[in-house]
Amino acid sequence: MGATSHQAGAAGRALTADRPSSVRNVVLVGHSGSGKTTLVEALALTAGAVNRAGRVEDGATVSDHDEIEHRRQRSVQLSLVPVEWAGIKINILDTPGYADFVGELRAGLRAADAALFVVSASDGIDGATRMVWDECAAVGMPRALVVTHLEAARADYGEMTAVCGEIFGADDPDAVVPLYLPLHGPAGPDGHAPVTGLLGLLSRRVYDYSSGERVERDPEPGELALISGARSRLIEGVIAESEDESLMDRYLGGEDIDVKTLVDDLERAVARGTFHPVLMAAPAAEGARQGLGTVELLELITGGFPTPLERPPVAVTGPDGSEHPAVTCDPDGPLLAEVVKTSSDPYVGRVCLVRVFSGTLRPEQTVHVSGHGLAERGHEDHDVDERIGTLTSPFGKQQRPLDRCIAGDLACVARLTRAETGDTLSAKDRPLLMEPWAMPDPLLPLAIEAHGKADEDKLSQGLARLVAEDPTMRLEQNPHTHQVVLWCLGEAHQDVALERLRTRYGVQVDAVPHKVSLRETFGAKAAGRGRHVKQSGGHGQFAICEIEVEPLPAGSGIEFVDKVVGGSVPRQFIPSVEKGVRGQAARGVAAGYPLVDVRVTLLDGKAHSVDSSDAAFQTAGALALREAATEARIDLLEPVAELSVLVPDEYVGPVMSDLAGRRGRVVGSEQAGAGRTRVRAEIPEIEIGRYAVELRSVSHGTGRFARAYARHEPMPPQIADKVRKQA
Repeated sequence: MGATSHQAGAAGRALTADRPSSVRNVVLVGHSGSGKTTLVEALALTAGAVNRAGRVEDGATVSDHDEIEHRRQRSVQLSLVPVEWAGIKINILDTPGYADFVGELRAGLRAADAALFVVSASDGIDGATRMVWDECAAVGMPRALVVTHLEAARADYGEMTAVCGEIFGADDPDAVVPLYLPLHGPAGPDGHAPVTGLLGLLSRRVYDYSSGERVERDPEPGELALISGARSRLIEGVIAESEDESLMDRYLGGEDIDVKTLVDDLERAVARGTFHPVLMAAPAAEGARQGLGTVELLELITGGFPTPLERPPVAVTGPDGSEHPAVTCDPDGPLLAEVVKTSSDPYVGRVCLVRVFSGTLRPEQTVHVSGHGLAERGHEDHDVDERIGTLTSPFGKQQRPLDRCIAGDLACVARLTRAETGDTLSAKDRPLLMEPWAMPDPLLPLAIEAHGKADEDKLSQGLARLVAEDPTMRLEQNPHTHQVVLWCLGEAHQDVALERLRTRYGVQVDAVPHKVSLRETFGAKAAGRGRHVKQSGGHGQFAICEIEVEPLPAGSGIEFVDKVVGGSVPRQFIPSVEKGVRGQAARGVAAGYPLVDVRVTLLDGKAHSVDSSDAAFQTAGALALREAATEARIDLLEPVAELSVLVPDEYVGPVMSDLAGRRGRVVGSEQAGAGRTRVRAEIPEIEIGRYAVELRSVSHGTGRFARAYARHEPMPPQIADKVRKQA
């Protein structure tokens, strides 16, 4: 693409869009370590948002984010960096590349109108990145690719562009092609020739960055020969996407197509999501003002990526489910915005990053907050009015005030005490609700306890604030095991949750082993006698009862039958015996797990006219059940889950072998799209406590699974004995 005049945003100035057509929202996608954050810094430098030291006038830097990210040297949350280029405001959404934080990635995809896939020339393309590409393709999101780490000794741009074409252009190889070739400088002592510039295939110009500034010149004969060799494929790919059906015939007939026509067709094809150019970029050298390829990348974003006006209308309903017409991107339309990220600031409180889809959001405005349908994850639904505080534009840790945020733009909103990630903001007199975006289910449990008495008082509030920020986290108060469980996406997700509780909310917690809800049942019929007789001064205690216990089919619960004859147990005390039996069953009779699926029959007993009481017969009933348990085999029942595992075909064998090693029973498999198989199995829940981590290892990060409770069934004796000893 040709050069564009550089109109950089002033460092330290809040960028305000005055119309949707002057906004571009782009999300960066790529695996951890691919260079996304470094690329954002390079783009900010080229656009003039930071100086050569990487700072703006108020001292902020692009990398000033969460303290956890600094300690871990890894992005763990979505961040927004607004820059300006050629009069266009570009909202760059930098996402974490690690699989545990895919919720932040999905939030970025929701807020953006186009995706820039960042691929490392030295590390290649991982399976998770391929999956995100397919997701973007399914919804028609425009995509481009940028190759980084060109300075690595084993980096090969030509080879990487070929790989990109094979992986991302499987359906149309001519739709994924490079726009530029690398210009190499003199080779160093190690034989590696650094990339110092770009050869423009459409413009047939050379863009030399060797001086630290982009210098445009005519190609030398050898450079022109390189350009000509690769230009034909690019032009054919662009013309194939052209709306001018005569263009291909003219080109094949030998006509030299005008560069402007090619560039216009290219940009339209990119915006439609049917053509995916490959570019390259590198950070600026020390003292340089522009990084390699950053100008070309900014030109593509501003010229080739779609404006918010090109986004399809947004489907909405009323909070009560009533029908409403779809909403378009119009600053004068009804207010419709969505919270795509929630964070807590120690000074400001809760801060929400919102994408405005329609209308104009202003400071101190009263808005309606509608819930997001994730109540099962501990996120309550909302249907309230709230007055927002200031509107700001973020830059690292700095927040710069805005006087408005129009349709198509993004901004941070303060003082929304009830809003959570995924909530919809709308006008209080016209409340609307957007369909929440798909979030992965958290399937890795983390059981926690307050570290001390002081932490117990703060734990509930800290957990509520933690899950309000992260819709991929689920909070469970398990009624069977009495544990507080945070369900997360992976080990790194767990670690960040614990660290945030400690550093942000001042709550110290201890991680404890996660318990599954085991049950006990009788393996055979047994009898028991409960005798509770105590004589002392005053009224004594007297109650004797005899029971019979027999097993019932699974799912029967506890059945109590009265077969007393002759009044040996007075009628008013029979409910007391039942209450004692059911209380003891809830506490367990062998290893402390609830007793289920038995029939308890009261056969006989004795009472005293003075000393018998409700409490005495409750105790006798409990004692009788405990004695019966000593006379029979007590089976432990473990929960069994129905597992659905979705993996690429090449990993079906390893996944099935792994499930078999976990006492799993494969019950079927079927094709689930091109190159993917769904494996269905039944497996004890005790065997899949860490399956979210282990499946990722078995499938190289490409597998997904869902689980659902099926039933309880007897645990193998050798495993049951081990559990009893631990109990």
